[in-house]
This record gives sequence, C-alpha cells and structure tokens, in this order.
Amino acid sequence: MPDIDFGAIDDYARYKLMASLIVPRPIAFVTTLDRSGVVNAAPFSMFCMLGEEPPLLLISLNRSADARRDTARNIDASGEFVVHMVDEELAEAADRCSDSLPHGISELDAVGLSTRASLVVAPPTVAAAPVAFECVLHEKIDTTSREIFIGRIVSLHTRDDLVDTEAWRVRLADYAPVARFGASFYTTTRDRFTLRGAPVSTAVDEL
Repeated sequence: MPDIDFGAIDDYARYKLMASLIVPRPIAFVTTLDRSGVVNAAPFSMFCMLGEEPPLLLISLNRSADARRDTARNIDASGEFVVHMVDEELAEAADRCSDSLPHGISELDAVGLSTRASLVVAPPTVAAAPVAFECVLHEKIDTTSREIFIGRIVSLHTRDDLVDTEAWRVRLADYAPVARFGASFYTTTRDRFTLRGAPVSTAVDEL
C-alpha cells in the first residue's frame, strides 16, 4: 500500500485524491440573491451537516483564480442562502447551473427551474427540490483555497409526502438524493443495506 506525503505534492494533486476518495458527497444546490435581486443558483459537493444544536450545515467554495464566485459574494453581502438537496429528477438541471452565464442572468431562468418564496430568508426556494434548508450565515472560514460558509438552518421545506411531522421521521423509501463520486461521476442512493440485522425504526428516521 503506497504512503503519500501530502506535504510533498501540490494542491491540485491533493484535490484530485481527496475529491475522488472522500465519496460519496451529497450535493448542495444553493440559491442566493445579488444586490439587484437576480437569483444565483449553483451546485457544490463540498457539503455536510455539522450538528443539530444549533442546526448547522457547511458548504465549501473553491476560490477562482480570476474572480470570486457569485454565491460567495452574495452570502457575504446578505448573510442568507438556501441549500437544496438534489435528487435524480433535479440532477441534470442543477449540474447545468454550474455553467458560466453573463452577469445579470439567473441560472434558474436559463435551465427553466421555477421558484417559490422562502419562509424566512430572501433567496427563493427551488420548487422542484425535494428538500430545502433556509440558512443564515453563522460563521465564515477563509483558507488559501476555499471560502467556507457555515449556515444556521432557520426553516426546512420538504416535498409533501417526505416527512411525517408527528413522528419526525423521513420516509426514506421515497427519498433518493444523488451524490458526487470521483472525477466527473455521480452516484444514486437507491442501493441500500443494513448492518447488524433488520432495519430498525428510530426517532430520527424510518428505513
């Protein structure tokens, strides 16, 4: 088994190894608003849950060599954003939102996705998304290669049939988000298994 000294290789080599080995990663499809009210939408796979009290999630945006990402600039300016989970039906449109567009053109308009008003924050929610977390900026971390935004979730929207709000259980049989795999590959989450016997219902989820 090879041992690789990360201090002896460059950052691009480290990225290729980490991004292809730390998988699968869920996709955060993020909407923000610019100062003119134009909706920006972009997918990011450096994304995870951090904790429930306070309810925090994290998105990590790479720094561009020539300009900052619109998502980063908009979150800095407003302190608000919406993170959507991406399922199989939304995957292609969300991916197309990573294309570069002229300033003032919304990616959602370009790919034909409609929105609805969010409950708490100004950026809208993508209507086709199975799950949307409205967030306010909790903390920002700047590194050499990344702008890392930690969001505090202030509201959650889900597809009508997805959550049992009496038992606070997610109907996982009806939930199939996609995830980023190595290189340019994606993966589904339909092939599931359990360990230590049969699936067990808990207070958190329902398998």
